[in-house]
Amino acid sequence: MDQQTSEIVAKLMNHQNVFLTGGAGVGKTTLTRAVIAAYEAEGKKVAKLASTGMAATLIGGQTLHSFLDLGIASDLRELEQRGKLEPKKKTRELIRSMALVVIDEVSMVSAELLEMIRLRLLQSEYGGVVLAVGDFLQLPPVVRGWNPVTFAFESSSWQKFDFETVLLETIHRTSDEAFIRLLHAVRFGHLEPHDIEALDALVKPISEDIASFTVLFGKNASAQEHNRRQLAQLEGDLFAFETEVIRHDKTVPEQAVGRFMEDARIPPLLELKIGTPVLFTRNAWNYFNGERGRVIRIDGGIVYVQKADGYVVKLERVATSKTQWQERRIEGHKEMVEVPQVTLYQYPITPAFGITIHKSQGMSIQDLIIETNEIFAPSQFYVALSRAVSPHRLILIAPRRDWRRLAFVHQKAADFMETLTRP
Repeated sequence: MDQQTSEIVAKLMNHQNVFLTGGAGVGKTTLTRAVIAAYEAEGKKVAKLASTGMAATLIGGQTLHSFLDLGIASDLRELEQRGKLEPKKKTRELIRSMALVVIDEVSMVSAELLEMIRLRLLQSEYGGVVLAVGDFLQLPPVVRGWNPVTFAFESSSWQKFDFETVLLETIHRTSDEAFIRLLHAVRFGHLEPHDIEALDALVKPISEDIASFTVLFGKNASAQEHNRRQLAQLEGDLFAFETEVIRHDKTVPEQAVGRFMEDARIPPLLELKIGTPVLFTRNAWNYFNGERGRVIRIDGGIVYVQKADGYVVKLERVATSKTQWQERRIEGHKEMVEVPQVTLYQYPITPAFGITIHKSQGMSIQDLIIETNEIFAPSQFYVALSRAVSPHRLILIAPRRDWRRLAFVHQKAADFMETLTRP
């Protein structure tokens, strides 16, 4: 266990709730996984939670609403209206059995949702600690209709949790100091004239070989169309690999399987040709999430991918499971255990022609083009820009609006984060 992990585990074991934060590429997910592993190595149960299915899948967990049995309620009033204010006995027992509750991508948790989270913990007489992870200057809470955005830190429960902030500041994704300063300016939405010049310099002619870049889109339809068109231009046979689905729980509906597939960023059908550029979609000892390669051979269910350094990775299908906590009798004692409901088997790669900004979360992408004209949400430009490993391998498509209007953030989030980063 490294020093950073040890320090956070020590705080949590000392019953101190922790808020782990920092910009993109500082290692929040890696550190969170290490903390979870440290707890589980001691036989302690960890609830790995997030507000959306995709965020939950990235840490191998489930949604807050599912685990806490909140139904589709968005606040305490709705929770009461839907008859879910009082939790079921099994929900209370499940929560009480946990030693650590991880809330990942806490920036997407609204003030109202945090109130419901704290209520459930109190109702269940939860005796463990909470680790909240995320950057309020990345993904904001999703709201219905024209309702105002409220962040978790605006809730009275945020103060009552009394989080100790652990701020990660060293960016591992890139070592270019000028680019790091630009990312900081875009993250906070404070663009000076020299930042504008730096962004202008990233608007470059697109290479004729656009297939050597990954294009980041704001819209899923655009990414799919770009992938389809680029793949069609490659010569050779098309190999189609259907995602294998194993239902451990036969009652799981087809719709839920499809939703899990989408959350896990696994396509129902993976289409490849020899020569297809691909991105790895997870981390392993010999590749990282977002690393680029090219399919050089497909033989007997094995896909061979050559990386930029010439190293060839031999890929087999890997398993991604959706689990649920259930009470089981183990050695004569009742115990809560994570039981797989559905397992998906697919190669951990995706065509590298195009991907959405949303699905690029956690990736470090080497050769990147950003379609700036599909950026519409606060902090979305920062999320896209911060995927880049180097500004020298980054191209921005010229936006039809001013850079300052593109690099906009929620002022409440900027003010809150500045209080944490202020010396």
